Parts: sequence; structure tokens; C-alpha cells
Amino acid sequence: MAPAETIEPTAAPLQAPPPPTDPERPLHTLPPPFTESHLEVLTQGAEALVYKTVFLTPDTPCVVKYRPPKPYRHPILDRRLTKARLLAEARVLVRCMRDGVAVPGVLGADWEAGWLVLEWVEGRTVRKVLDGWAERVVQKGKEGMDRVSEQDEAMLGLMQRVGRAVGKLHEIGVCHGDLTTSNLMLRTLEKQPTQEAPKSRGRLTTSEMRMMAEDGVFPDFPSVSRGKEQDEAESLEGEIILIDFGLASHSTQNLQDEDRAVDLYVLERAFAATHPAAEPLFKEVLKAYGESFKGAMAVLKRLEDVRLRGRKRSMLG
Repeated sequence: MAPAETIEPTAAPLQAPPPPTDPERPLHTLPPPFTESHLEVLTQGAEALVYKTVFLTPDTPCVVKYRPPKPYRHPILDRRLTKARLLAEARVLVRCMRDGVAVPGVLGADWEAGWLVLEWVEGRTVRKVLDGWAERVVQKGKEGMDRVSEQDEAMLGLMQRVGRAVGKLHEIGVCHGDLTTSNLMLRTLEKQPTQEAPKSRGRLTTSEMRMMAEDGVFPDFPSVSRGKEQDEAESLEGEIILIDFGLASHSTQNLQDEDRAVDLYVLERAFAATHPAAEPLFKEVLKAYGESFKGAMAVLKRLEDVRLRGRKRSMLG
């Protein structure tokens, strides 16, 4: 009996790697009425893609939050989840807007196509503001400057506005679910047109300078020019806007202090992890939060318990 022939395994042919994707090109094509002509990618998360574009008119900037179909889910389940999450976020935003919480307005939605159009907020995230502040603090430390500047006082005021904004959100029964400094925006104030100072005709008299000061007109002299610290302090003026309510929850009666405390704990950890130099500023956030609504002090007391559980978990691993 002849021995059986052995078949040598053959290696699979090597496949060429896929071509690199263009980082400027969106990963998904937005459904109508959106086009790629005015499209700018802002963030690309696991659940949604966020773009800046225009809506209805070419002069109306907006934010589009698009939840693309997930190929790993059953199509029916995917459509149900997309619709439920998109509607839940829209309802929370509408409720916040109705009750006086500063959030982006809802301009439109299509849960079948999976997109939500929100008002464009002109400004910076609190994370970028704190990063810039921390760099200036380090620079002042190198230069041996330890005095409190106007910009530092403005930063304390900003932290107080953050605390009041979060307190207002919790007061109406809404928990953000992902409360980080990246989801807090500082809306830029519109600068009022200033009256130009008349060209100098030489030396001004005391009465002329007094009249110009009363009219809010300042001569273009280096001795009375605005300082850099004052400009930086005014750049911190503005309204705090809360964004990204994809994980938010709301309840008129069943919202517990535990949920509010977890929201604060997430924000506190964001300060500690992302902005170590700004971590002492979080005391101002909690101080303003404690004065923002009736049950705030009970939430701060529960925050102590949440901190203890967090430390125990980090110790045990």
C-alpha cells in the first residue's frame, strides 16, 4: 500500500495595506441637505461625528452631530438606538433652553438619517482657557512674579461662572454625564465699536483729556495704552455654555444627589488630570456651586463619599 501524499500548506499571498486616508476628508458622507462645500471636521468620536457647516442659509454657521450607521449592529437595532439617543439629546437641550440653562439651541433634526443640527457657539473651550492660564502661571513662576494680577482675578470669576452654570443645570433635574472642561465653552463677547481718538494736535490740556475720558475716548499715547494683562482679563469675560449632551439624563423627581455628585467628581478629575496647575481653582467652582441652588450643599456632602469610593478604587486597581 502506497503511503499517502503529504500536502504542504501554502502561505496566503500578502495583501497590500489599505491606502492612507486623507485626514481632511470626512470619514462618512453626510446625508442631504448637507454638502462637503462648507464642511469642517471638529471631532470624530466612537458614536458620532461632529462637523461645522452651514444650515438653511450660507450665513448661518452650525454644528452637525451625525450618528453614522454601525455595520456591527443589526440594522433594526441600530436605527432604534440612533433614534432614541438622538431624540434624548434633543429633548434635554430643549428643556435646558426652556429653563434658562445656557446650551446650544436645536436648529433641526432627522432621527431617521441620524443627524442633529445645533447652534454654533463662537468661543473657546474652558480646557483651552485653562491651558493658556497654566502656561502663564509657569512663566510667572520662572520670572519670580507672585503677585495676583487682573488676569488671575478674572480666572477666579470664570471658575465661579462655571460653578453657577453646573448648579443651574442640576437644579432643573439634568445631569450632564460627561462633564469635562472640553464640554464647557466660553462664549466670546461681541466687542462694541469704540470711538476713535482724534489725532493728536500736540500737547493736550487737562480739561481736554478729562472730557475725552468722560466720553470713553483715549488718546493714542503709550502712557495711557491698555496693558496686556487687562486685555487677557477681558478675554475671560463671557457666558459659560454647556455642550455635548449625548450622555445626559434628566428627571423632574428621581434625580438623586448621587448623580449630581458623580457629575462634579468627573469634572474634578478632569481638572486634576488635564490641568494639574489649575486644580486649586476647582475650589472656586464648588464654592459657587454650593450657593447656586437649595440642595447644593447636600450634593457637596455626597461628593465626599464619591471621592472616598474613587480613591479606594484607584488603590485597589
